[in-house]
Amino acid sequence: MTISELRSLASESGSRGARNGAGRTGAGRPPSNALLPTKKKRTWRSYSVYAGLVLIFAYCLAPFYWMIVSSLRRTADIFDNTLLPAPFSLENYVKVFDGSTMFGQALLNSLIVAGTTTVFALVLGVFAAYAISRLNFRFKSVILGVIIATSMFPGISVVVPLLRFFTDLGWINTYQAMIIPNLSFAIPLAVWNLTTFMTQLPFDLEEAAMIDGCTKWQAFRKVLLPLAAPGVFTTAILTFIHSWNEFIIALSMINDPKIQTATVAISKFTGATEFQAPFGEQMAAGVIVTVPLVIMVLIFQRRIVEGLTAGAGK
Repeated sequence: MTISELRSLASESGSRGARNGAGRTGAGRPPSNALLPTKKKRTWRSYSVYAGLVLIFAYCLAPFYWMIVSSLRRTADIFDNTLLPAPFSLENYVKVFDGSTMFGQALLNSLIVAGTTTVFALVLGVFAAYAISRLNFRFKSVILGVIIATSMFPGISVVVPLLRFFTDLGWINTYQAMIIPNLSFAIPLAVWNLTTFMTQLPFDLEEAAMIDGCTKWQAFRKVLLPLAAPGVFTTAILTFIHSWNEFIIALSMINDPKIQTATVAISKFTGATEFQAPFGEQMAAGVIVTVPLVIMVLIFQRRIVEGLTAGAGK
């Protein structure tokens, strides 16, 4: 083979390698315009979703907005249909706390009843949920079903028996006449939420704690309970809101204005005459009762969402 033939073979192999390298580079490297972010085109479906959310948002907040606007109107302007109060007035809020309605005491009573109900419901609910979710015994599902079934009875169905029973005990116009019936609805809510949450927690953590020397109680208190804190916190918020808004039991069991809760006090507001309804004062009192719950939910919304969604996926 001559020198000229060797040179021609070398040049041919070099050209083939260059072509192969160019092909690999082109296949492995994306084109320059592919590196640029692409803007997704919004379709009519995405716009319809946003429109639906706006409608739901407006539907839910419109009554609360109108309650605020009405509470800021003067008594003479209470039936105006303007979107904003003109003129702006705090007359209704002053009347709510003028002392004749005892609304301040009613707010304190609501706080006592709702707070006590929440504490007892959490204590009993945590232990019941732990037993149902972590222990093995017969008829566990039946017991959970019975607990949930008790919360399905409407409050009005138990008013007459409870009224007769509490009258015999001398509990009318007492806090326990409101707290105990509230517990019959708050405990099933707490047990159901906490059982669902604790069921998702791994059993290995308790077993590891007991292997390290913890008793079952210590494993529950030091390991399981801190992990269940989001669920406990969410249950506390929901239970407090339910007890704070309760009306029919408090209305039936309490006649003394010094013991009545805020919801009952609002229903008993009277106007200047017997047949005049103080709409402005009722709207102002409704805002005062609702705003603390809204603020509480806004502050702790992250914890509430964590507690409601924890354990949804593994």
